[in-house]
Order: sequence, then C-alpha cells, then structure tokens
Amino acid sequence: MNVELPRRKLDLASAIAEGDIRVLLMVLVHMTGDERWLEPPYKPKRDVRLIPDPQAGVPPEIQAEIRAAVLKLFENGEPKPAIADPDNDLMLRMMRATLGGENVAPEYAPLMREEMGFVPREVRWSKPPGNEELAQQHVLIVGAGVCAIALAVTLGRLGIPYTIVEKNAELGGTWYVNRYPGCGVDTPNHSYSFSFGARNPWTRYFAKRQELLDYLRKVALEYDIRKHLRLNTELTSSRWDESKRRWISTLKTADGEEVFESTTLVSAIGQLNDPLPAHFKGEETFEGETLHSALWSDDIAFDGKHVAVIGTGATAMQLVPAIADRVASVTVYQRTAQWARPVEGLNDPISDGAQWLLAHLPFYVQWYRFNMFWRYGDGLLPFLRKDPDWPHPDRAVNKGNDRHREELTNFIHSELKDRPDLIEKCVPTYPPYGKRILLDNGWFSTLTRPNVELVTDGIDRFAPDGIVTSDGKLRPADIIVISTGFKVTEMAARLNISGRGGKNLKVAWANDNPTAYLGLTVPDFPNFFVMLGPNTGPAHGGSVIFQSECQSRYISSCLVAMIEQGVAAIDVDPNAHDQYIRKVDAEHEQLIWTHPGMTTYYRNGQGRVFSAMPWRFVDYWSMTHDPDFTQYRQTKI
Repeated sequence: MNVELPRRKLDLASAIAEGDIRVLLMVLVHMTGDERWLEPPYKPKRDVRLIPDPQAGVPPEIQAEIRAAVLKLFENGEPKPAIADPDNDLMLRMMRATLGGENVAPEYAPLMREEMGFVPREVRWSKPPGNEELAQQHVLIVGAGVCAIALAVTLGRLGIPYTIVEKNAELGGTWYVNRYPGCGVDTPNHSYSFSFGARNPWTRYFAKRQELLDYLRKVALEYDIRKHLRLNTELTSSRWDESKRRWISTLKTADGEEVFESTTLVSAIGQLNDPLPAHFKGEETFEGETLHSALWSDDIAFDGKHVAVIGTGATAMQLVPAIADRVASVTVYQRTAQWARPVEGLNDPISDGAQWLLAHLPFYVQWYRFNMFWRYGDGLLPFLRKDPDWPHPDRAVNKGNDRHREELTNFIHSELKDRPDLIEKCVPTYPPYGKRILLDNGWFSTLTRPNVELVTDGIDRFAPDGIVTSDGKLRPADIIVISTGFKVTEMAARLNISGRGGKNLKVAWANDNPTAYLGLTVPDFPNFFVMLGPNTGPAHGGSVIFQSECQSRYISSCLVAMIEQGVAAIDVDPNAHDQYIRKVDAEHEQLIWTHPGMTTYYRNGQGRVFSAMPWRFVDYWSMTHDPDFTQYRQTKI
C-alpha cells in the first residue's frame, strides 16, 4: 500500500479525487479561514449511513470546485492553517455542516475539540511533585487490554509509577483472547482507535482481529508500556490494608505466588472477559470436539467437517460467514433472532488515495474521525428513547425506531427473498436495538447457502454424533461451537477483591447487580477503580476506546488531586453512589433496554439494566472530565 507523499500534481489530484467531500470542506475552512465553505451550494446532504457516500450528495460541478480548491492550496507545499483550533461557535457550525445540517447540540463543541486534538486532553500537574514523592505511589492495573493501555499512557505522561499484570501470554485483552475466524471490530476503526499516538494506517474501515492486536502492540511500543507489563501473571486476591492505606495483592506466576503492594488498584478487565458456559443434557456423550468461541483453538481443523454453532449473537454473525465455504455443513441453533444493520463497505479496503489523505492532508483524519464518531455514536440514541404516546410499543419504541424497523425488515426480506422460511425465522419480534447492535457481515446471505441450516427448535440434548432438538430430530456434528457470550454480571468481582472492613466486592455486587459511581468507584473500596464497569457499556454505538480515555483521565485526575492535596485515600460517599444509581435507573426506564418482551445481557435476573450506559457520550465525557471530591470520603496523609 502506497501512502507516501505524491511527488507529482497528478498524484495529489488523484488522491484528492478520492476524498470525502464533507471532510474536504472542513479542510478548506481550517486552511483558508473562509466560512463560505459551510454554506450552500457547498453544503453536503445529510447521510445517516455508517459509511456514507464520499460525494455527499453535492452536484458534480460543485464537487469539482471543492477538489480544485484543495488541490490549489497544497500543490506547492503545505501552507499554514488560518484556523488551527476553531472556537466553540465555529466548531459547532463546522460539525453541523459536515453532517449535512444535523442539529448537533452546542455541548459537543468542547468535547470534539478535545477528541480531535485541537485542545489538549491530558491531565497536568498544577504543582509537579518531586521524584521522591512520586516514588511513594504505585498503581496496579489488572488486565492488559484497551483500558490498561489508555491508563498506562496517561500515568506515564504524569510520571506516576504503575505495573500491569496480565494472566495471558500477551497484551491485547479481547483482541488477544478472541481469535475465532472472522473476528473483528463492529465499530469503524477510525473511531475505534485512540485519540493520541501515531496515526495507524488501517487497511480497511472495519479492522479484523489481527490488525487490531497489531495496533495495540504498536501503541504499547510507542509509549514504552512493556517495561511496566508482567505477562502470565494472575491476580488471585487483593485486600485493602487500612493501616498501610495500601492494597495488598497476591499474584500467581509460573514460579509461585508473591505479594504486591500498591497505593491504587485498577480493574481493567472490562465486562466481556469471562466466557459464559452453556450446559446441555448428554454433553459428556458427544464424541466430537466442543469449544467456546471465546476459547478458540487454532488446532481444531474445520475443513470438510459438520459444524454446529449454538447462538446467533455478534460472534456467530462473524464466525459463520467466515467458515461456511470451508466446512461440509454448518447448523446454527438460534434462540432469538437478531437485528443487523447493513453497512456498505464493511469489508472493503481503504484505497491508496484515501490512505494518503488520512496520513498527510492537514485536518482530514480529524474530521473523518469525527464523522465516524458521530455516525456510530450519539446520533442513534434518540431512536432508542421510549415515546409514551407511541401507539405500537410491541414493535418499536418511537416513530423513528419504527422507521428503522421497517428499513431493517426490508433489508432482511431483500437478502432472503427466495427463502420465505428463513424470513419467518430471521425477523425479530422485539424493537430494533433492544439487544446489542449488530452489523450484517454476510450473515443473511450465508444462511441461504445449501450447506447452512438455521434451526429455531430448542436443543433437547447432545448425542454422540450430534445434537437432538425438541422435535426429536438428530443433526450430525463433528464440532460444536458454543457461542453464548460472557459472564457479564461478574466484571471485577471475579478478581476476589476485599475493601474496607474485609468486605468482598462479590458481596457488594450480590444478586448479579454490580453498581459503581460513574461506573468507576464503589463505596468502602478506597483507591479502587473499575474501568468499563457497571453501566458504562456503549450499547447505543460508539467505542470502548472513547470510554477508556474518559475513564483514564478521571482516574489520573483523582490521583493528581490526591497527591497535590495530601490525600492518602478516597472512596465514594455511599449517598453519592446511591443517588447516581437512582439517576442511572431512572434514565434507563426511558430507554429501549427496559422494554418488555425480550432478553438481553444488558439486564440482570431482576430486570435491572446493569451493563449498558444510559447517557450520551458527551454527558459521560462531562461527568468524568474533572473529579468532584465533595462526592468522596477522604483520608488525609
């Protein structure tokens, strides 16, 4: 792939010809300071698709004028921009213009100026401590995935000592552990990437697992994180020592156990880290191979085999299309049909011209990232809010949600037009987005293959040579893949953490009901933070990387304030915690995930939504930007 700077005018013109008009317009505003590019006749048409048409609905002659203006600016080198950092008013106008006139709220302007790097995001000291004072601090981070990397970068910039322990043999978290065929991100990777560090030359718009893992390794190398990383090291327990005001942790390695002391403990294992097993009658009699999709083995040979896949969630939607042409047959066992959004260009490579623009054209990558951030972020949330006056709550939660239902249903019908039997099985009965938002990765077309069968009868038992369903039919299988998700309710509780007075986190989060102030802190667990904790899952879209950056800033800001103010320990006030949880629950009552008539891993057995975040991303960014220590109990040094 060629992303080198073009040497000839023709090369530059060719690259600009591949550019997204809505993004090129923002480049012109930055470089020239001329705001006429935000007005008709240049204004793009609104396009709500995840990967929109790069021509943006602009007439060809106007497109040519825009591209010619960009070419003229850069054909003799790179001029100095007229506007490097738009103020909030101009930023708001630019965001609305690039989205084709969408009514972006004013509060997004400061967020996106920070997210796009126009203003700094990093935490800074007001009075930097000396090396001796810093040496008394130490942060133990459990897990080495996206969250740990985000926090490590922030701590490293501040000079706060930290250690990351990872039970696996390599960093990467979910992108190291999950390795099933077809595994990849379902968020545009120009949004699913850190706001800091060197730009990654993604080869496609939605990256696959290996490319994501390589990206995380690059970030770790760029910020010298590996020297703080201990692999094949598992936290088996941790307890708060009130007299020492430290966490006393037991670490298990190949050489045995050791005790590790830290002033701060952070769970960075997230929500989706512990596979949820599924047990079936007769499973011990099955003579083939059985494995969970999250515990994939590269040693299992699938070619020419009869494969059964139990579950039709995000993993199955990627796995089944990836193996269907390699196996003798795939039998998919479905409990609940899933809505899936069609995405043009889901598996398309990024062209050389687009790569060059992303790498070299000033402000292009920032505005492209914004477009991806918005399209798979808060732009969808209004369609998930219940309208109490909507007359058809059985099929949708509001008028816009019903329009999405019609569009998604039409898509399923078009994909399965020759298979009415599959249409009946594949159109869900619950409102769109009531479960996790999925992308069609060739799922529906794969179901029409002659060697693929979708079974909606319940599983009665495993037999030695396959699976028997409730109608008594035996379907042969050489390999059974259990794709039933994760133990989401446990989160950090499985780490065996005991806070003040010996209170165990598993007890605090009893009845599968984890709660945390801002999804980050728990009463009676001083100097303990949970990343991607309760009610922080980005269920309406977005990126866990954005969440991880919000949370790493918050944690680091707490530590800086503690050091500067002479505070040894903080834990959230129970009243502040409880008040926050009441707000979370009240907000969720207005959203789709409390809608009856469906099951979702976002809810626990009591029906409470514990996983999904009810807030807009801009709201959570604001909540976590600067800690409010009046909400905490403090222990002075």
